[in-house]
Amino acid sequence: MLLVDVAHVWSTAFVVYLDPAERRRRPALYAITPLAAFAAGVALYALGEAVFWRALAYLAVFHFIRQQYGWVMLYRARNGERGRAGRWLDGVTVYAATLYPLIVWHTELPRAFWWMKQGDFVAGLPVGIASVAGWVYLALLAAYVARAVAAGVAGRPVVWGKHVVVATTAACWYAGIVATNSDYAFTVTNVFIHGVPYLALVYLYARAASCEPASRGGATARLLAGDAGPGRARARMRGHMRGLAVFLATLWAIAYAEELIWDRAIWHDRGWLFGGGGNIGLAAVLVVPLLAVPQLTHYLLDGFLWRRSNPRLGRLL
Repeated sequence: MLLVDVAHVWSTAFVVYLDPAERRRRPALYAITPLAAFAAGVALYALGEAVFWRALAYLAVFHFIRQQYGWVMLYRARNGERGRAGRWLDGVTVYAATLYPLIVWHTELPRAFWWMKQGDFVAGLPVGIASVAGWVYLALLAAYVARAVAAGVAGRPVVWGKHVVVATTAACWYAGIVATNSDYAFTVTNVFIHGVPYLALVYLYARAASCEPASRGGATARLLAGDAGPGRARARMRGHMRGLAVFLATLWAIAYAEELIWDRAIWHDRGWLFGGGGNIGLAAVLVVPLLAVPQLTHYLLDGFLWRRSNPRLGRLL
């Protein structure tokens, strides 16, 4: 969890705050977002600890769902797909693949695991809603498969990337939430497929950005640099390995530091890894929202960074 979930949150800094060209593109947004996240966090926590964690949990759910939708849209753009009907079917299918398990989750509370903290989801959703949602979900999957098969029969290129995203989303969300009632299964099938591809995307994007003239000399360029000889494949491979090692090591060190503070100040459940801690009492109303700022900033900025309106997105990827 620490090396994937927490690390991928901090990776947003590589393509925003450590990239001079990106900072200049939207200076007000990138400056205000962490401050607004902290202020909103304090306001929510002041209403009650349960209110804060519930709001954070549902924002995280929305972020997870939108990322899977975003992968599908990125593959559509890369494959040159422009049809409205196809876009609608692709979108609602991947939404159904995530929303149906979440609806089932809400009808079966309490469960053996939770999103952020025990009790963060609202209980009491009627079981019948999950049954209806299940049939709608099956119909959408069938329509998606039928359309993909028809495209293959017609001789059009198979869009494997998009199909893999839809298939793995359907399989992992179902297995991790509906088929099992295990925190371990949920973590492996959802957190890992969310965080690992995102880390890969950010690394490729950040490395490409560091090679742009407008970005050279920034922190990202120094961290990801490593090409020791233009035109030499072996040197480029060594450069990639060095850049990837520095990228991951930096994120893992920051992730460990954040989790250390969380555990010592708030959770107190991993003393074997982080050591002992104390009770911060009333200071929690400031400390907890402050510690959540990287997570909230990541959620909010992702909604701007990976949109087609970003003129660098297509160029760098």
